[in-house]
Amino acid sequence: MSQIISEETHRNLLSRIPARTGRDISEWLRALDEGPSVSFDEKINWLRSQHEGLSYGHAKALVHEYDLRRAARKLR
Repeated sequence: MSQIISEETHRNLLSRIPARTGRDISEWLRALDEGPSVSFDEKINWLRSQHEGLSYGHAKALVHEYDLRRAARKLR
């Protein structure tokens, strides 16, 4: 997995994504769910290739959030 960012930085990045991209976090997470099943870094690259203008930092935050939520679902 790629370098982990602080929780505060992660939340700040996520909070800016809707305004910067015009898409809610839930839309991005759905895109990741429907996308290819690949490694963390490959998911970042895939997101950026599919969505022009998405920054590396925002893509990384989205993939990290997706992984956190997926792990939480498995624990239930």
